[in-house]
Amino acid sequence: MINSYEGHDDSEVAVAAVRAGATVVRELYGRRLARIDKGAGDFATTADVEAEQAILDVIRAARPGDSVLGEEGGQQGSARAERRWLVDPLCGTLNYAVGTMAVAVNVALRGGAAAVADPFGNEVFFTDGATAWIRSDGADARLEPTAASGLVDVNLDPPFPHAGTFRAVDLLAHPGFAARFRPRVLSTTLALAWVAAGRRAAYVTDGGDLSGSVHFAAGIALCRAAGCVVTGIDGGPVGGPGGGLVAAADGVTHDQLMSLIRG
Repeated sequence: MINSYEGHDDSEVAVAAVRAGATVVRELYGRRLARIDKGAGDFATTADVEAEQAILDVIRAARPGDSVLGEEGGQQGSARAERRWLVDPLCGTLNYAVGTMAVAVNVALRGGAAAVADPFGNEVFFTDGATAWIRSDGADARLEPTAASGLVDVNLDPPFPHAGTFRAVDLLAHPGFAARFRPRVLSTTLALAWVAAGRRAAYVTDGGDLSGSVHFAAGIALCRAAGCVVTGIDGGPVGGPGGGLVAAADGVTHDQLMSLIRG
């Protein structure tokens, strides 16, 4: 547990935080957990809430002056604080609730360090904001994106705010997509970490402004630091009027996807 402000950079705080959350997620896996209804078919579980608390404990101990925006607990500390952590304690709650291990724990300091933990793969993907790494079995290695797999993860979860101009199902049905890529649907932003690590060629999702989203901030930070091409679904900046997200391993892959989306 990090227990002082001095001596630890933000990336190590992020790593410690996601590890704390991942420990809770593993310990509660497979148990019958209470569900907290959020409406429109969305819900949280006891694991979401307890993992977020474990993450908050780490951040508060290491960075007591920072604010936190958590998916479950909302705003903690001053919303006007210069430094703000974005916390998604369990991305892939529905997967987790039905016994599927495809989940992630996401923590990001807005505009800086970030980390994503795979609780069941014993891996942590992290960045200091400039370079991106994977930590596994105590060893660190640089993340190296590549489109060699041809696998594109597409988020099919609602809502679909751009259904009039873009629908993910139409992208999957496009003959040009099948000619170049193979779809995957992981239903968690762990897929963004996999783009940064070279296990996916790209990730595509509809949505609004995702630049400050607790779900996407850590994955976006990883992809950018690893050298991926990251834009909205219109090819503009993330958070721009186009909304959504396209994160590709390289410029060629991004261009190919954008031509399909625009077509």
